[in-house]
Amino acid sequence: MAENLSALATESSSTYQDLEKQTVDTILRQINAEDKTVPLAVEKVIPAIEPLVHEIVKRMKQGGRLFYIGAGTSGRLGVVDASECPPTYGVPHDWVIGLIAGGDSAIRKAVENAEDDEKQAWLDMEAYGIDTLDTVIGIAASGRTPYVVGGLRDANARGILTGCIVCNGGSVVAAEAKYPIEVIVGPEYVTGSTRMKSGTAQKLVLNMLSTAVMIQLGRVRGNKMVDMQLSNHKLVLRAIRMVREATGVSDEVAAELLEKHGSVRNAVDAIQAK
Repeated sequence: MAENLSALATESSSTYQDLEKQTVDTILRQINAEDKTVPLAVEKVIPAIEPLVHEIVKRMKQGGRLFYIGAGTSGRLGVVDASECPPTYGVPHDWVIGLIAGGDSAIRKAVENAEDDEKQAWLDMEAYGIDTLDTVIGIAASGRTPYVVGGLRDANARGILTGCIVCNGGSVVAAEAKYPIEVIVGPEYVTGSTRMKSGTAQKLVLNMLSTAVMIQLGRVRGNKMVDMQLSNHKLVLRAIRMVREATGVSDEVAAELLEKHGSVRNAVDAIQAK
């Protein structure tokens, strides 16, 4: 029997009609009006996000890692968040790991049927030697993606902490997650296009999760990314400014200290230790 997708909030019909007849200005303003509702939906689930952050931090302080698993847009968003943690916070590349159904090639091009395999997520995580200090966050707008459902189920069976980010209430993904985050954003502007409001909601929650975790792990000082990787000219200039503002040294001295010590944190500590 066919599934009733229309019963899902993310699949229900857009409140806007005859989109092809609208002016560009109208289309843009309507999309913007819908987008404005997303942060308010995220605000409602902060009480669900907070305990998950505490649990992740507790495990990562003992050597645990954070895994994101998802398919399609949801998987890509997890990969993006994971890939930004090393350059932003100077953490190892295996601290936060983003896995997408179909493997890395699915980041750029859809891999047919990859999301329908309930066993593959665990195999993907096993390749990283996942253990009980780690945390698995399933990301699925629909809340029903088999790749995510199976990954969470297998992680639970092995005593691994699980959470999720979904955009429908009462989903099977949320039922599997020990710490479910359900951001209900309602119908998309283009019916069923969950890369829009649902994707924005997931990105906002991922920003909150990883940023709060990294702050709690001591990877921010004051409000600065003191452990960021100095991988390009823009970041070097930013680092020079940060060292100058923190210590009062000239740009030239700040640049020399960064060259010698390799990070804003170490450069500032070297000055303050004198």
